[in-house]
Amino acid sequence: MAGDKPTGSGKETSGETIDVNSPYYIHPSDYPKQMQVNDVLNDHNYNEWKQEMTNFLLAKNKMGLIDGTIEKPGVESPMSLAWVRADAMIKGLLTTAMEREIRTSVRYAKTSSEIWRDLEERFEKEGAPRAYELKQTFNAIRQGGTTVSNYYTKLRSIWDEFQLVLPTPRCACEGCKGNI
Repeated sequence: MAGDKPTGSGKETSGETIDVNSPYYIHPSDYPKQMQVNDVLNDHNYNEWKQEMTNFLLAKNKMGLIDGTIEKPGVESPMSLAWVRADAMIKGLLTTAMEREIRTSVRYAKTSSEIWRDLEERFEKEGAPRAYELKQTFNAIRQGGTTVSNYYTKLRSIWDEFQLVLPTPRCACEGCKGNI
């Protein structure tokens, strides 16, 4: 009927309705113990973990809280509590997907974006040593008795991670917009 609120389009929060497309919306199935990545973050898998976690957060429409594009509303804002709850949920998701030692080191972070920046600062500095390891692996890999498809998959996996760790520089000129 005209004037009726659509059902299933939002969530009632202290008189405010949060649209399901809002980054503040928390679905009933969203909870910190929900496994969102295949492997927990450890000292050796940051790039893979970050890629999986980014995909998960994008799917949940929460990446803006992590990368800082959605800033915390002022205390007087009606969305302040919704932001705090969504950020707390993300902090729980992030820390649940970490090994205990890493989780302990970010325990007192005030926001999920603070945790994200801390992890980037800590693990992305290892780019050059990781690139060296990947080059060594790439040079040592042999097809052996594996299928061409398996061999190609291994090569592609190494190459993709190498591109993530040390991206190919781009030419900045207007004419070519290509790789250097």
